[in-house]
Amino acid sequence: MSATDRAVSAAVAAAETWAATPPEARARALVAVADALEAAREELVPLAGTESHLPPARLNGELTRTTFQLRLFAEEVAAGGFYDARIDRPDPDWPTGPRPDLRRYRTALGPVLVFAASNFPFAFSVAGGDTASALAAGCPVVLKAHPGHPALSRRTAEIVAAALKEAGAPDGTFGLIEGEREGVEALRHPGVKAAAFTGSERGGLALARIAAERPEPIPFYGELGSTNPVVVTARAAEARAEEIAQGYVGSLTLGAGQFCTNPGILFVPAGAAGRLTGRVTALLGEVAAAPMLNDRIEAGYLDAARALGDRPGARRLVWPDDDASPAPRLLAMDLDAFAADRDAAARECFGPLGLVVTYERVQDVADLLETLPGQLTTSLHAEPEDTGELGDLAGVLAGRSGRVLWNQWPTGVSVTHAMQHGGPFPATTTPATTSVGTAAIERFLRPVTYQNWPRDLLPPPLRDDNPWGVPQRIN
Repeated sequence: MSATDRAVSAAVAAAETWAATPPEARARALVAVADALEAAREELVPLAGTESHLPPARLNGELTRTTFQLRLFAEEVAAGGFYDARIDRPDPDWPTGPRPDLRRYRTALGPVLVFAASNFPFAFSVAGGDTASALAAGCPVVLKAHPGHPALSRRTAEIVAAALKEAGAPDGTFGLIEGEREGVEALRHPGVKAAAFTGSERGGLALARIAAERPEPIPFYGELGSTNPVVVTARAAEARAEEIAQGYVGSLTLGAGQFCTNPGILFVPAGAAGRLTGRVTALLGEVAAAPMLNDRIEAGYLDAARALGDRPGARRLVWPDDDASPAPRLLAMDLDAFAADRDAAARECFGPLGLVVTYERVQDVADLLETLPGQLTTSLHAEPEDTGELGDLAGVLAGRSGRVLWNQWPTGVSVTHAMQHGGPFPATTTPATTSVGTAAIERFLRPVTYQNWPRDLLPPPLRDDNPWGVPQRIN
């Protein structure tokens, strides 16, 4: 038996028990994982820095986010609302005919395969949001480690597994596998009932096809990247050029541009392009090169930047003398050139590359954005006086992305109840879901209705005595 088969088989064996664990006990287990990670902070942060080249301040903040989201999901589990328990008692006078006793709730899908991401070695990796939300839903997790931080992955997995065991979770609730071949093997394993992925579009689509072509297809929740367009109106450019330039450069270069919410395209009005673009150029030119996560990602950034820089109509505004440097880069195009080369110009470049696109009319931008691929985010920088003129654009921005921002920048995703981190394809493979925030738990649940079922055989959330104390919607 392979290591992958052992991990998945153990998850299958744990699935029924973990799903049936009372919410308060499952919540305590999530808190135990958070406490254990916090206790190991002084060990984990330096280990992550060695493998990811990320600075201690960033990694400490990310570990705090990781432990916070585990605790937030623990609160969500303890509250029990995610079960969405609905009870319709018999009604002989129901308008469509006599109604039987119907009781519906949501239960765990079963073992979930999580593919860890490279750019967030804590928050989107071993104990990240996908793992936390799957465990919260009552699903055991098989975690496929990212090769960019193998030592950190192994140590974090040891901590997670030990904390769950100490909290009373069944053996197999969490397991780690490594290797591309092993990840594919796990995705094809009949014991896996869903998968979550954060990474490249090419890799994600390849895995999505495997999930869809299985004898029993399974949900595949893939976040595949985004260029996150930003539109600046003429009034905003005139009133806040310096503020917008500083905000854009800061967001573009945050984490060496290695965020899925990196604002890669900036649409600016032609009349104000000189001042605003000039400030962006000056500020970006002062930003030094920062080490990227690994050599493969750096090579991909350089190749993508060169390819876009060589496209028709592209002008290089900021470009390092050393073409092999991972320093920030800035290109410019007018809207016609961008539209003529849309497929190439709108392709994500994972790194600190910005593209300024000048336009004459906001309506032209709206028409263009409507043809772009789906995005995680879109942003609008405007003044209050603009609102009466932005109806079409506002509708297009919401239609093409999962999160729309007003006078703010998309990097920095808040872990909260109302967050949507997902968008129309190909930003994500399943636009109706999120991978950040408490709504992420919904990905790993499925509804079941019991009709006229004996009371002592009903799951606890649907019993009249409600032993778990979950919210019930009755009649």
